[in-house]
Amino acid sequence: MNTFDLAQPRAVHVIGVGGPGMSAIAIALAEMGHTVSGSDIRDQSVLERVRAAGVDVHVGHSRSFVHGRDAITYSTAIPEQNIEREEAIAIGVPSMHRSGMLAAICAQAKSIGVAGTHGKTSTASMLMLILAEAGWRPSFVIGGDVTDIGTGAQWTGGEWFVVEADESDGSHLALPLHATILTNVEADFLDFYGSLDELIGGFDRYLGQIEGPKVLCLDDPVCARLAEQHDATTYGMSPAADFVARNVRVDNGAATFDVLHRGKPLGSVELPLRGLHNVRNATGALAMALSIGVPFETAVAALAKFGGVARRFDIRGIDDGVTFVDDYAHLPGEIAAVLAAARASGDDWRRVIAVFQPNRFNRMATMSPDYCDAFVDADVIVLTEIYPSGTAPIPGVTGKLVVNAVLDAHPGSTMVWMPRRDDLVDYLARTLRAGDVCISMGCGDISGLPEEVQQRRAALRQDKTPDPKRLRSA
Repeated sequence: MNTFDLAQPRAVHVIGVGGPGMSAIAIALAEMGHTVSGSDIRDQSVLERVRAAGVDVHVGHSRSFVHGRDAITYSTAIPEQNIEREEAIAIGVPSMHRSGMLAAICAQAKSIGVAGTHGKTSTASMLMLILAEAGWRPSFVIGGDVTDIGTGAQWTGGEWFVVEADESDGSHLALPLHATILTNVEADFLDFYGSLDELIGGFDRYLGQIEGPKVLCLDDPVCARLAEQHDATTYGMSPAADFVARNVRVDNGAATFDVLHRGKPLGSVELPLRGLHNVRNATGALAMALSIGVPFETAVAALAKFGGVARRFDIRGIDDGVTFVDDYAHLPGEIAAVLAAARASGDDWRRVIAVFQPNRFNRMATMSPDYCDAFVDADVIVLTEIYPSGTAPIPGVTGKLVVNAVLDAHPGSTMVWMPRRDDLVDYLARTLRAGDVCISMGCGDISGLPEEVQQRRAALRQDKTPDPKRLRSA
C-alpha cells in the first residue's frame, strides 16, 4: 500500500480544517513536526485549539494557500470545485482525501483501528487511556474530545497509535493497521455502499488486511459471523465469547462487572459510565489491551477513572430538578442504548424525555422505518426537523417520517412533533419538571439545546418574579 511519506518534514495544507476529522489530522501533523496550514469557510471554537497546536489557520479559501505545499488533504465534504483543490491540481501539488493522509500518519506507528457502526469513539478513548496508564505513550486521532485529556488528537512519538477507522466513505480500507477492534455492524451510509451486504463486505475486506489481533463483539450477529471467518478474538456478554462481561451491577450512574477470559475469572472492573453498551465497549478495549500485552490490573485502573467523551451521555446541567444530558446518538441502536442506560442507571429519574434531531435527508429517506423501536425506554419522545449535514432536501422527506414510524409500531407512545427550534425550546422549558432527565440526541446543532432550554427556563422564572419596586409602590 503506497502512502505519503511523513518520515521527513513536510508542508501540508488541510482544507476544511474546522471539521472534527480534519482538525484532528491537522493537530497530529503539527505535533509530528510538520509545517501545517489550514482553511475553513468560517471561524469556530475548534480552530483555537488547532492554532494552539501550531497550525496556520485561514478563515476563507484562497488559491495562494496551496502554493509551497508538499501536499493538500481534504474531506469528503469538500467539493472538487473548491478553489484550493483546483489550484493544487493546476500547479501539481499532490492532493489526497483525508483517508490517504490518515493512512500516512498510521504508517508512522504501530496502529490500532477501532471500527464499527457505533461505539468507536468511546472504545478508542478507553483503549488509548489504558495504553497511557501502562506507560506506552500512545498517539491518537479520535472522533470526539476525550474528557481526561481535553482533545481528540495527540502525537507523542510513542510506538502505538489509536485511530478511529471510519467506514462512512470507505476510509477504513485505506489504513495500514496492525490490529483492530470491531464493535458492531448495522445499516448506515447505504448511499455510499448501496446495500447492507456491500457494507458488510467492506468490513470483511478491512479485517482481511490486518495481520495482528482482531477483537470483535460476539453479541453483534454480523461481527459474530466475521469473527468466525477471520479467526478473531471475541468479547461481549455472550458466554461463548473469549472475554465475557458478566454480573453487571449498576448504581448511581456507574457499572461494576466481572470479566472472564475463556472461562477463567480475571477480576472485576469498575466503570464510571452508564449503560450496557459501555460495558461492552470497555470489555472490547480491555480485550485488545490484554491481547497486546497490557496487564489486567493496569487496564482496570485506567477504566476506573475514565472520564468519558464529549457528547457521550454528557450531563450539561441540572436546573430546578431537571437533568439535561446531551449525546451524539443518531442511529437507532445508539438511541436505544442511551435511553436504556438512562432507564437503568440507578439515578432515580422519574421520567426519561428523549429529544431527537434526525440527521441527513438521504439517511432518513431509507432508514426512517428502522427507528420504530429506538425510543421504547422514553416516557416522552420529542422529534424535531432533519439536520441536513450537507445533504440536499428530498421531497416528502422530513422528521415526520420518524414520528410516523414510531407511532405505527407503538401507537400508545407520548410523541411530540416540534419541527421549529424556537417552539421546541419553549415547549421543553415549560413542560419539563423536577425528576425528569431530558436527553437531546443527534449529530447536528441539537448539541446546543440543553443550554438553550436552561436559558429559557431562567427567563420564564424571571418573568414570574414580582418586581420589588412594584410591590413597594403598592
